[in-house]
Amino acid sequence: MSVLARLKETLGALVDTDETALEQARADRSGHAAVGRPIAVIHAERVEHVQQTMRIATATRTPVVIRGAGTGLAGAANAGSGEIVLSLRRMTAIREVRPDDLLAVVEPGILNADLNTELARHGLWWAPDPASRDISTVGGNIATGAGGLLCAKYGVVRDAVLGVDLVLADGRLLHLGHRSVKGVTGLDLTALVVGSEGTLGVVVGATLKLRRLVPGETCTVVATFPGVRAAASASAAVTAAGVQPAIMELMDAASLTAVHALLGLVAPTPGAAQLTIQTDGPAARAEADAIAEILRSHGGVTVVSHDRAEGEQLLAIRRSMHAAMASLGTTLIEDVSVPRSAMPAMFDEIARIEREHALTIPTVAHAGDGNLHPNFLFEGPDVPPEVWVAADELFRAAICLGGTLTGEHGIGVLKRRWLAEELGDDQWQLQRQIAAVFDPLGILNPGKVFSPDA
Repeated sequence: MSVLARLKETLGALVDTDETALEQARADRSGHAAVGRPIAVIHAERVEHVQQTMRIATATRTPVVIRGAGTGLAGAANAGSGEIVLSLRRMTAIREVRPDDLLAVVEPGILNADLNTELARHGLWWAPDPASRDISTVGGNIATGAGGLLCAKYGVVRDAVLGVDLVLADGRLLHLGHRSVKGVTGLDLTALVVGSEGTLGVVVGATLKLRRLVPGETCTVVATFPGVRAAASASAAVTAAGVQPAIMELMDAASLTAVHALLGLVAPTPGAAQLTIQTDGPAARAEADAIAEILRSHGGVTVVSHDRAEGEQLLAIRRSMHAAMASLGTTLIEDVSVPRSAMPAMFDEIARIEREHALTIPTVAHAGDGNLHPNFLFEGPDVPPEVWVAADELFRAAICLGGTLTGEHGIGVLKRRWLAEELGDDQWQLQRQIAAVFDPLGILNPGKVFSPDA
């Protein structure tokens, strides 16, 4: 009996072989698509469906690609020839909310924004705030170790997950982590799973660490600088001063111009870069005033708003970045991180790469934590060789400045060729060996993260 026949016999109508569904499963928002089409998409609705799929996959040695909303930017959830797509998008239940313990237990397919809408009814929120929060799933956030605009103050996904329910490649179900805030029994396998991009198992549930809604007001500071290096230096000065904004976002001239054009706003001053900063909580007003003074001392033309709605409108300019890039062509959205004090030097490196390769690389940054998103624009579906050459220089520059290949998007397919260079051969081999303990047959997301390009 074929793999497809076994899947249909066991899972019935949950097995989807529609051509449109198969085609969609080949790609994510990175612009990369896998070669060929997968065997089928399994629309799991319960943990048992995931276990049944994995048991069949193990028995037949068939590769499985776990998929949520498909909003990833590294190609980690793309499926091709001979692979089963295991979709968790229908697993959207909130199993439990405990305001007294500040935790929730949820299924992986729920959207980040939908979860927080429900949690708000209890006076709670889950802090991870990726720019894709309206369209990305909690399971996808966990798989990639997502960050976002608020993580400089409130942490990334790894800081907000107490435990996960994990189905292994052979169908066994593990309950990792704790419901308690503290717990150090054994190795921290929960932290290992966060950011593992589907290579260790299938996350079918998560126990999340929540926060109470932040009291007080939200203030927004917007400052315009004559160039991106000046803006980066000003953001580093805010960090060095010990003030902790909730959000600190930087847009260079090219990205700011593109967003203004998309939104129909008055064109910004040529060459100008912009910092958008939000403070929250009882000290928000005093912190915003202190930050504004720092920005002015670094040459920023600065305005402060104490109106929450106006602040969200100002921040919407930054949140429109992806749409603005999409309006200009195909985009390779990159994701490097450097120490915050090294941000001006990283922008110098981006400017050098632009000059030497005759490219324009619109760049935004989560300036509060040193995470930059350079965007390479091109025509057509495939990344041109000259763009990869420029990207290679960009990655190496970030590493030389004490940074890393990825702050929140993950490795997937697009960055696997550089992983060993950052980790070193010994650590790279050790990580592959750890993955093999979880998945000895190598059927979970094969070719992603650890496999080098030939």
